[in-house]
Amino acid sequence: MKEFIQVMRRFVPPYKKYLVASIVFNILSAVLNIFSFMTLIPILNILFKTEESKRVTELMPVGWDNLKEAAMNNANYHITQLIDSVGATTTLLIIGLLLAVMTFAKTAAYFFSSASIIPIRTGIVRDIRSQLYKKITSLPLGFFTEERKGDIIARITGDVGEIENSIMSSLDMLFKNPILIIAYFSMLLFISWELTLFTIAIVPAMGWVMGMVGRKLKARSLKAQSLWSDTMSQVEETLGGLRIIKAFCAEEKMNARFANINNEHRNTIMWVNIRQQMAHPMSEFLGTVMIVIVLWFGGMLVLNNSTLSGPVFIYYLVILYSIINPLKEFSKAGYNIPKGLASMERVNKILKAENNIKEPASPKHIKDFTGKIEFRNVSFAYNAEAENNKSTSPSTPHVPHSTKENPNIRWVLRDINLTIEKGKTVALVGQSGGGKSTLVDLIPRYYDVQEGEVLIDGINVKDIGIQDLRQLIGNVNQEAILFNDTFRNNIGFGVENATQEQIEEAAKIANAYDFIMESEHRFDTNIGERGGRLSGGQRQRVSIARAILKNPPILILDEATSALDTESERLVQDALERLMKTRTTVAIAHRLSTIRQADEICVLHEGRIVERGTHDELIALDGYYKKLNDMQSK
Repeated sequence: MKEFIQVMRRFVPPYKKYLVASIVFNILSAVLNIFSFMTLIPILNILFKTEESKRVTELMPVGWDNLKEAAMNNANYHITQLIDSVGATTTLLIIGLLLAVMTFAKTAAYFFSSASIIPIRTGIVRDIRSQLYKKITSLPLGFFTEERKGDIIARITGDVGEIENSIMSSLDMLFKNPILIIAYFSMLLFISWELTLFTIAIVPAMGWVMGMVGRKLKARSLKAQSLWSDTMSQVEETLGGLRIIKAFCAEEKMNARFANINNEHRNTIMWVNIRQQMAHPMSEFLGTVMIVIVLWFGGMLVLNNSTLSGPVFIYYLVILYSIINPLKEFSKAGYNIPKGLASMERVNKILKAENNIKEPASPKHIKDFTGKIEFRNVSFAYNAEAENNKSTSPSTPHVPHSTKENPNIRWVLRDINLTIEKGKTVALVGQSGGGKSTLVDLIPRYYDVQEGEVLIDGINVKDIGIQDLRQLIGNVNQEAILFNDTFRNNIGFGVENATQEQIEEAAKIANAYDFIMESEHRFDTNIGERGGRLSGGQRQRVSIARAILKNPPILILDEATSALDTESERLVQDALERLMKTRTTVAIAHRLSTIRQADEICVLHEGRIVERGTHDELIALDGYYKKLNDMQSK
């Protein structure tokens, strides 16, 4: 329950007015319900001509010491007066009509109380999804290297859906049932405190029996949601690798792999649902047992002419039976909520994930790049922060030490010193995994260095506003990342209020204008998911057009032509050369022919810069670069 209350505190405050309305209508519904059932007493008195139906000729003063007796006496007085005026039959009709009117008012109040919960329920689910999406877009890239896309999709769909079905569907009963239980219980005490105390004595034992069924639901539900994430990840991997699956005739292997995960998920969710379905029949049976026991004990009080009359005892049983349903709903919530809390725990892993790429407390705002980019004694490792956290026990004080002394850290970059002057082109070459892409990712702060500094115009990038920093930089990657949208919106992505003329000019510079104009709807043609309707060269040229429209002073090219055929490479290379004019460029290349004209070429090997110079200077060194060049010349 503590976890549930924390969830409510986080998400309910914006919907307080709906919560207040629901509580008010629930109180009204409970009061009307009690008084509507109270009409049973005079009806039974009239029908069965009990002792209480005898004539009452005077009203009794009402006080705290005689509240019950005075209420019964005065009610009988008014019934007697009504019978004298219109007769017993008409009195029954009038009381019946009063019962109908009060029932209508009660059901109307019940409807409005439930309707008031709906905006809370749907709003909280919307807020959780919105917070998840915002968090996903704000988290650093490092978070997603350790998380599977399928698992994240499962959390924003399946887990949020489970929260809606489990926790949010229980809101109505959780806000309504306590009010009903308190109101009905107060009336039971008012009617007969002896019988009520006897009833209370047997309720805890039944509650304990029902609680046994739901204790393991949260753990099993957590496992079920984890298996659902595995299922979604399997589907995501299959869709992404369908070409390879078919090429290697691995359909049966993948089907068997999916079937194993799917069956395990089915078995776990089946156990959870079966356990959950036990709630209603068990509560129904235990409720009936309680009624039987109360009927026996209360019957003795009536038969012994103790403190209860027959009609009042029947009214007591009606109220007691009415309180059973809220108690059953409470028990149902006790089964549902653990399932939702298990999903909330998985959602919180994203919502509460720490973003270590933080906006500086007093960011420096820069609008242009005027000097140089400098890497000063930079060392970087993806797992350095996690290892440092492990090495510091919460119970022992932290002793500062160099991360280089930790043998568990696998360094990607070591002691990088590099200066890139404004307007120059610097190329990075070397083996795969040598740290080239990581090095350029440090400039826009996709990752933060563990040691050393990355500076732009003498300012540490950690001190620059993140939005200001990234506005200075344009990216063209090996895999063109496009969206399921039109040419116009893909080229204008990230540039507010771009005109048609600006978009067309960018497309022309990128050698993309001609094939765009040949498409069905020209710039309004949808290019499909990830640009699937385009060739590799066309996707890359659209990506270049997007960078041209942004018009950044710093350009990062990450193997922009490595995956293209000769003709597409020529067109893309021509577009890149136009893009690189007057810009500071950092280019990663495997094809050395594309970067021969670079002002400086840096050779990275195992995270270090081992050679640097122009193409001719590096060839003359007869070192690592010359070996790469000779291999590509064969």
